[in-house]
Amino acid sequence: MKPTIVLGASPNPSRYSYKAVKLLSSYGHRTIPLGIRKGEINGLEILTDWKINEEVHTITMYIRADSQVQYYDFIFSLNPKRIIFNPGTENDELAILANEKNIKVIKNCTLVMLNQAIY
Repeated sequence: MKPTIVLGASPNPSRYSYKAVKLLSSYGHRTIPLGIRKGEINGLEILTDWKINEEVHTITMYIRADSQVQYYDFIFSLNPKRIIFNPGTENDELAILANEKNIKVIKNCTLVMLNQAIY
């Protein structure tokens, strides 16, 4: 399965990032929730220290474009294979930079992709 970071994970069950962590986990993906607030989702601790020491296949974005700039270096340091921009997180600047680094960019909803078995 594809180790996936949920960037912008929230402990609030009504947030889509929360739902994404739960669904990714239920499909057997190694899921790493990263957020700014401590909490837990489906038994997974939301990491707030942003220290990742493992290979990451996918970063699925749940942070608005205007808040993403501060995470560019972090994102590229992980050398992901793809970035998924969920609705409301689309960022042309980051997409161009990612493409230049041969990172696949997808503009789609992680929840829909999982439910349609196209993740």
